[in-house]
Amino acid sequence: MERPNLRLNLGENMKRTIAIWALLLFVIGGLSAWAQTPSAPAADNSKPPMSQAGPSYVIGPDDNLFISVWKESDLTETLPVRADGMISLPLLNDVQAAGLTPMQLAASITEKLKKFVADPHVTVVVTQMNSQRVFVTGEVTHSGAVNLLPDMTVLQALASAGFTQFANTKKIYVLRNENRAQKKIPVNYKKLIKGEASDQNFLLKPGDTIVVP
Repeated sequence: MERPNLRLNLGENMKRTIAIWALLLFVIGGLSAWAQTPSAPAADNSKPPMSQAGPSYVIGPDDNLFISVWKESDLTETLPVRADGMISLPLLNDVQAAGLTPMQLAASITEKLKKFVADPHVTVVVTQMNSQRVFVTGEVTHSGAVNLLPDMTVLQALASAGFTQFANTKKIYVLRNENRAQKKIPVNYKKLIKGEASDQNFLLKPGDTIVVP
C-alpha cells in the first residue's frame, strides 16, 4: 500500500518542479524582452529657440542671444549683449556683437573658433530684442518704451499703448531723428481706423517717439 502513495508523492513533486521552472522561464523571458525593448528617444535639447528677429535684424546692446556650437555643449549658451556691444564666450572671451546681423555674428564666431574647434558650426538666434525700442507718451494708458518688433507700424504700437479718455487721437504725431534733426510726422488715428490716410500708418524706426496729446 505504500508504493501507490510514493508514486503519488513523486508525481506531485514533479508537477511542482515543472510549475516552478515554468514560472522562472516566464520571468526570465519577460525581463529579457523588457531589456531589449528600445527606450524612448531622449528629448532633443539642442534645438535653438524661436528667433524673435528677422535675418536683417541688427543686434544691439541689451539684446539676448542664443549661441549654439554643434556638438559643443560647453560652448552653447544664452547670454545678453553688454552695453559696450560685446558678448563673452568661452575660449574667445569678448566678441563684438552689436552692429552685426545674426548671420554675420555666427560667421565671426565660426572664424574665431577655428583655432580651437575643428570645423565649427555656429548658430545665432535673437531671443529678445531689447536694443531697438520706440517710445509712447502723452494721453496713453501704458506709456514708456516698447520693444520694436519686425515691421511694427504706428497703429500696432498705439494698440499696445491704449488711450485715456482725454486723448486727442486726431493730433497724434511721431518724433523722429533724421540727419541730426528732429522731424515731426502727423498721425490721424481716426482716419487710420477708418482705412483712410494709410500712408500715416508707416513702419516705425528705433528711437521713434509717438506723442498722443
